[in-house]
Amino acid sequence: MGKTALVQRIFPDYTYVTLDIPAIASQAENHPQAFLESHPQPLIIDEVQYAPSIFRYLKVLIDQDKTPGNFILTGSQNFQLMQGVSESMAGRCGILNMQNLSYREIQESVGVSEDNYLITGGFPELYAAPKRDFHFWYAAYLSTYLERDVRNILNVGSLRDFDRFLRAVAIRTSQFLSYSDIARDVGISPNTAKKWISVLQASGQIILLEPYYRNLGKRLVKSPKLYLCDTGLALFLMGFENIKSVINHPIIGAIWETHVVMQVHKHFHAMGKNRPLWFWRTVHGAETDLLIEQGGRFIAIEIKFSENPDGKALKGIKALVSMYGEKSLIAGFVASRTKHVYPLSGLVRAVPGSDIDLYLSQE
Repeated sequence: MGKTALVQRIFPDYTYVTLDIPAIASQAENHPQAFLESHPQPLIIDEVQYAPSIFRYLKVLIDQDKTPGNFILTGSQNFQLMQGVSESMAGRCGILNMQNLSYREIQESVGVSEDNYLITGGFPELYAAPKRDFHFWYAAYLSTYLERDVRNILNVGSLRDFDRFLRAVAIRTSQFLSYSDIARDVGISPNTAKKWISVLQASGQIILLEPYYRNLGKRLVKSPKLYLCDTGLALFLMGFENIKSVINHPIIGAIWETHVVMQVHKHFHAMGKNRPLWFWRTVHGAETDLLIEQGGRFIAIEIKFSENPDGKALKGIKALVSMYGEKSLIAGFVASRTKHVYPLSGLVRAVPGSDIDLYLSQE
């Protein structure tokens, strides 16, 4: 996802070694002390999860010399990497989780249309080589990362079941998560579906949005909403080949919602703020798609795949204000396909959804 290029560019004077090469990984795993002695510090170790034994030896070296930054460790399997960190490196390292690129990052770097970003997604490799067939790339990504790495960790016996599971998850992006529904469609048990979902979440393939309640206990018992972290991957898993077929399909509302939610998620991540995002829904069905709480007040976001949203788009925000009071609202946005910003009501404006990060920065 670009982590290798990033660390090499930021730390050009560091020794670099990758454990993605089996022979080197074997040396690091079976002879970690000799491996570390043969690679001078400061050192970048890429794909460090392939040699879990090395963490204990790194701990010793770090305790001997506490100079920050002697080791830069990267990994593409967050669950394995974090297991090693939690067991051996607690209190000795800082952790940075990388997201794939936001629309703004790609648009300002190489220039990309909104529609092209929706169908292509945010993986850097797809823009580094513009002529690359993104369908071929996603097929390879699934077979190497998701199928090889995730399936091996889960000890999945049936490739067919796991493939059906991934596609069942993709078609549910921006929907309420139901383990029993996924289990029924795939032909697995609800407990297995829950286990597989947890690994997709830990590996950065999906995020779960919890419902907002002032009563903290209620947040823990209500169903979350599921979002794939990349619209390109979601559409590939659904079988779409071009953006025109997506725009003309009922799924476009869910894809647009996924897109906007992820731009907000990436915005706060890039700012170094681990700010929780919520959705809000009443028993009568009034819903605000995205809620950001700041000091007991809210930034509320409705998400509409429309070029000219009107007052009808404010139903959820009006219900929110009715319940919590007018002073509860810091700002409201209808994140849409509009090219221009215009007021809808009071503190609520219609804004371009792909640029939602710009407006959040102003609040």
